[in-house]
Amino acid sequence: MTQALSNRDERGHALPVEAAPRTHLEPVSQQTLPVLAPVPRITVHAFCLNPETGVAIQRAAEDRRLRRAAFSVEMGGTAAALARYATSPSPNLIIIETSDRARDILADLDRLAEHCDSGTRVVVVGAANDVRLYRELMRRGVSEYLIAPVDPLQLIESVSALYTDPDAPPIGRSIAVVGAKGGVGASTVAHNIGWALSGLVEAQVTLVDLDLAFGTASLDFNQDASHGLADALTAPDRLDPVMLDRLLVECRENFNILPAPSSLERDYELAPEAFETVLEVIRRSVPFVVMDVPHVWTAWTRQLLLTADEVVIVAAPDLACLRNTKSLVELIVKSRPNDRSPRLVVNQVGVPKRPEIPLKDFAEAIELEPTVAIPFDPQLFGTAANNGQMISELQAAARPVASFDTVARILSGRTFEPEKPKTGFASILAALKKTR
Repeated sequence: MTQALSNRDERGHALPVEAAPRTHLEPVSQQTLPVLAPVPRITVHAFCLNPETGVAIQRAAEDRRLRRAAFSVEMGGTAAALARYATSPSPNLIIIETSDRARDILADLDRLAEHCDSGTRVVVVGAANDVRLYRELMRRGVSEYLIAPVDPLQLIESVSALYTDPDAPPIGRSIAVVGAKGGVGASTVAHNIGWALSGLVEAQVTLVDLDLAFGTASLDFNQDASHGLADALTAPDRLDPVMLDRLLVECRENFNILPAPSSLERDYELAPEAFETVLEVIRRSVPFVVMDVPHVWTAWTRQLLLTADEVVIVAAPDLACLRNTKSLVELIVKSRPNDRSPRLVVNQVGVPKRPEIPLKDFAEAIELEPTVAIPFDPQLFGTAANNGQMISELQAAARPVASFDTVARILSGRTFEPEKPKTGFASILAALKKTR
């Protein structure tokens, strides 16, 4: 939990410092962070001189990547830290802001070192852009030196780097896809996005079907039903890369699914920690994880949506979806102040004789522009579902294929050079490859 940012009067009493007002629909930044591993359960104490620095640290403390850390933020800089640790033990990490000259900074840190435990790490925030100071701080064992003003994203990345094994493989990007209501085709969208992503990035993609009772991943990919995900969730502490490899079902090169059991023989009342543990093992095994999140509201679905690297909301252009999408967007943006807004996919556009909310009005009401709008095509989607195929397998030139590719490119976090049109013999070869 984060304590309130405070200043202190001459008697040492706390004085409140107000953060700059902001609405819950305004993320601090739209910048996309590199995928970072969650920080372990640590204690962080910050001692600031400027209220702006304290506000930035508090906003970083609210971030999903630092949610396991316990933050305490107060004013006073190095003097406050010296006074505190003269009578109390030091935490795992101390963040100190200073405006002193280099010589005074080093002297203060030497005094602070006398009161710190050997395992305590220190991050210094200063105003001087001085390479010699930086080198001297590193020589004294300071973990990082940041130049003020700092922003939440910079702090998040710096703290995460301190507790990440540099030799460990990078953690995979997690993408949660959820429907604004049942029946809007969220699972179909999730499956086709995952399929498109595996073809675009040429890296392993794992689709996790989290609808344990009614999941359709095994049907959509024409695979035998499996209890793979249920086995992993009932014994999450036993899951390792070897066991995970046995549970995954390979659909094609670079694309695997972890299907739901799709069975009503048992209830699936599982703790959020089980899902967190399983998904962390998967993310450490593959570069991309697409999660097909069912339309239910539980502690674990809420946690998945608030901790995923990217969130995709699938909605139809009707009033119920408008209300539910607005509620989801407001919750996600408010709870993830340092992340991008969710991506919106409007599906089933143009159903004959059905009154629809115009896309412009839909976007204005929720303050979020759709990433793509997918036209209603029951023949195409129905045939693909009955055949156990993705849309691109059934009809590569269909309009929805371009939409799925667009969303996959955005979610990948990578840039792609525009594909050059093939002519002559190259176009003939490309056509032959598609027919194989």
